[in-house]
Amino acid sequence: MKELWLLRHAKSDRNTDVSDIERPLKKRGKRDAKNVGAWLKKQHLIPDALLSSPAKRAIETVRIIYQELHVAGLVIQEDSRLYATGIEQLKMVLASCPETTQRVLLVGHNPELEDLLIHLVGKNALPDMEKLLPTAALVRLTFTTTWDDLHEECAQLLSITYAKSLLEQS
Repeated sequence: MKELWLLRHAKSDRNTDVSDIERPLKKRGKRDAKNVGAWLKKQHLIPDALLSSPAKRAIETVRIIYQELHVAGLVIQEDSRLYATGIEQLKMVLASCPETTQRVLLVGHNPELEDLLIHLVGKNALPDMEKLLPTAALVRLTFTTTWDDLHEECAQLLSITYAKSLLEQS
């Protein structure tokens, strides 16, 4: 079984005078990313691959998580196809993962991540919520297909973890 972890970037600062791709994390976003990384480590959930949008808020999110994981040899891979694209582009990025890769953490944006989630597990398998993936929400999916054969309803939802719930646990 392979696992795909979808993580929406942490809370960004919309009040800066920079382009969308250059928006940094807010203080809350940095705290949430740190909590997600610490939670992953505590749960012994270590990805084999870290894929990230090149947007500053996504890169900052994945770098903070990387620091919390303390895993030698793990490399953050930036891919422009993970920024402001559709699910077919996201699937193309995932299709390039080696078959030996078992766990992928993909850090990106809405609405693409929610669209991919709905595509992979089906609307009926998801909680009925207005916003499935607020900032720093982590989805864990499992599937038996290959990375280059991610098709409709091929995955099973394992969990959705919200940064707010991690804050309440600490």
